[in-house]
Amino acid sequence: MHPAARLFDAGGEASLAPGGGGLLAERPSAVALDGAFGGPFRIGGVGGLATGAEEFETLTSGSSGQPRRIVRSFASWQASFAVNAGLFGIGPGVRVAVLGRLTHSLALYGAVEAVSLGAELHLLDDLRPDRQRRALGERAVTVLYATPAQLRLLIEAGGPQLPLARVLVGGSKLDRALRAGLAAMAPDAQVQEFYGAAEASFITLSGPDCPEDSVGRPYPGVEIVVEAGEIWVRSPYLFRGYAGEDPGSARWRAGWLSVGEMGRMEGGFLYLSGRAGRMVTVADQNVFPEEIEGFLMGLPGVERAAVLPRPDALRGVHLVAVIAGTAGDADLLAACRAALGPLKAPKAVFRLAEWPMLASGKTDLAAIERAFGWR
Repeated sequence: MHPAARLFDAGGEASLAPGGGGLLAERPSAVALDGAFGGPFRIGGVGGLATGAEEFETLTSGSSGQPRRIVRSFASWQASFAVNAGLFGIGPGVRVAVLGRLTHSLALYGAVEAVSLGAELHLLDDLRPDRQRRALGERAVTVLYATPAQLRLLIEAGGPQLPLARVLVGGSKLDRALRAGLAAMAPDAQVQEFYGAAEASFITLSGPDCPEDSVGRPYPGVEIVVEAGEIWVRSPYLFRGYAGEDPGSARWRAGWLSVGEMGRMEGGFLYLSGRAGRMVTVADQNVFPEEIEGFLMGLPGVERAAVLPRPDALRGVHLVAVIAGTAGDADLLAACRAALGPLKAPKAVFRLAEWPMLASGKTDLAAIERAFGWR
């Protein structure tokens, strides 16, 4: 901990003193954070701690549910703290907030970084989105770590504009509608998206010169190669491995790591196609549902979107769109056909009034399949 650091939770200023490490309860968040500075630790999760003396565990939850336990060294995060101090100006006197629970890798990273660099940290996970937004304004927070799902809830909550100077976005890419809503909510904020994973930490970072469809240039210290469409990275920020019985999805090769993402490098920028595990083949053409979800989220009247494959006797599979929002079915299908072509375009639109979310803030695809009897 930096001696200048201060800690605030939903109730106000909280004590900040190194704890004892170990297996930590996620509530209260301030107590859990103290414990993270006392040696090997994990906040939340199931099973014993499987770390070395200079390691810790964090959790990650993808699109299919049960959190995976990630083992990484303290040094793998500390290496990027120094980089971000220079890039984002995080340090003594700067007010930083995180919105998610410390069981989530992004929130834990933002919190530990802020305290390590001497910033004033605000843990707002115990508040509803409308109260989070009010707290951000009343406390004059200037730097916010958040996912697109968390930002969407802040925007939908309504309220006065926020004095944020910088918003650091991880977890998935901002769609056009969400970017516009963020600009209205925090008009003076510099928004920087980063692509990464719990296993890899930072991979790329966007900037003002970043093409709209790209996820940015390599983050300082990161090397990227793309082979047969698969993204491989090498950096000081990579994890050590998985703990527990889940073997995980990341793969190592001679010091390089792949988390199963597909994409391409072009002009020094990285462009994502989607996860290899979600790729489907429609009439012999590889299709990534994430690409279509991003397109749908940019259309008027679409608040949430998921694209899923369904069996098709002629094509093998076809795609359907599940949405929340007011957009008309015919308009959505026509827009998809015009922009994506007949093979990629969904063949039908389904609607959900209550959108299922994982604890990480991502869409629960398995729950959607269960809701329609597809699983």
